[in-house]
Amino acid sequence: MPSIRRHVNIATAPRTVWNALTTAEGLTSWLVDEARVDGRKGGRVVWTQEGDDGEPVQGHGTIVKWRPTATLELKWDKGGAFPMAGCRIVFQVARDGDETRLALVLSGPPCEDPEAREALNKEWGRDLRAIQGWLDAD
Repeated sequence: MPSIRRHVNIATAPRTVWNALTTAEGLTSWLVDEARVDGRKGGRVVWTQEGDDGEPVQGHGTIVKWRPTATLELKWDKGGAFPMAGCRIVFQVARDGDETRLALVLSGPPCEDPEAREALNKEWGRDLRAIQGWLDAD
């Protein structure tokens, strides 16, 4: 199955990167307009972001893997206008010398369509640069 794989190195501690991925305050600082996170395996996640038409779009998902400061895996519910509906996304956080490496793998139905995969790949490139710029500035 096709997937998107990206990574970025960030000049901060793994715990700081983890908090940016797993808390409402962290997620709204670099990724989405609103977020709710029930931080545990089996917990629910809701991300709200502005859609292409300017209207809010919500994604609802479940935390499949929760290993603090190391691995976060989300499975997004199917249906709706959320760009990652039906996808799985895995974030890996690891120390890399004096920095923290944040890697992601996104797989699912949108990745099977070349045009949708390219759009998501570009979007995640921007998003990873956003978290890097936000956390490197601290």
